[in-house]
Amino acid sequence: MTTAIDLFAGLGGWSTGARAAGVQVLWAANHWPVAVEWHSANHPETQHVCQDLHQARWEQVPSHDILLASPCCQGHAKARGKKSGNPEHDASRSTAWAPVSALEFHRPQAAVIENVPEFTDWLLYPAWLQAIQAMGYQCAPHIVDCADLGVPQHRVRLFMVLTRSRAPLMLQLPQERHVPASSFLDFDAGRWSQIEKPGRAQATLDRVRNGRQRFGDRFIMPYYGKGSGTTGRDINRPIGTITTLDRWALVDGDRMRMLSANEALAAMSFPADTLRPDNHRLTMHMAGNAVPPLAGQRVIEALLLAA
Repeated sequence: MTTAIDLFAGLGGWSTGARAAGVQVLWAANHWPVAVEWHSANHPETQHVCQDLHQARWEQVPSHDILLASPCCQGHAKARGKKSGNPEHDASRSTAWAPVSALEFHRPQAAVIENVPEFTDWLLYPAWLQAIQAMGYQCAPHIVDCADLGVPQHRVRLFMVLTRSRAPLMLQLPQERHVPASSFLDFDAGRWSQIEKPGRAQATLDRVRNGRQRFGDRFIMPYYGKGSGTTGRDINRPIGTITTLDRWALVDGDRMRMLSANEALAAMSFPADTLRPDNHRLTMHMAGNAVPPLAGQRVIEALLLAA
């Protein structure tokens, strides 16, 4: 059986996708105890380590065929800004060197690094790429909207495919029919409130009014942030990007509510039986940081087919 390790494993998007693709995840690591706890609950057969991967002991990590990694993206993403001299963002960008260290020690046949497309704009990206290539890996960047892989969410991400091949390996990824947000929204559940109530921001009321004119009584819209302009989105298309904080609101007639944690996980394509904390905020944080499992599965399947 093909084997893998999962760096910055989080809630387990990569691991869940790998398992669905028939790959055994031997080892997973994350620096956040809460993430390790829930990844362990969903992947009890995997060896887990809770540590800062800057200090990883790679000789203690089992040999593997594929390295999967999602280094921190916050220091690269437009949504969070990346002013020079921001220590938090400098530290998050430096996580990209952990896969380099792991590859240097183990030299697996392949690796897939997931991040935001802006990763390639990083000042040190040329040095990072040179380090990867110095170890004999070819680099094939794939910019993918996860909706095209069947995830019910528009989420554009970079999947950097690294292979010990003679030329960069461009994967033949499937082009799936888009899955609408209506596939996971439950208008009979959740805690609703009246749209017209004291304290509701005028911008929110304007967005609801505009959304009704375009989409009728039921639609989704960004409650925080600009997102889909001033009108919201049709529920018959994929939802916009799920972030680590509450962002999307459902409108149903004269009432509205925020997206539930279960709906967010479904929008990410996590299986319905995924174990998660009862805490809404923690679940949203882990969901927004994850690789959509179905996207991970499709990328790994295409890699195995090409190999």
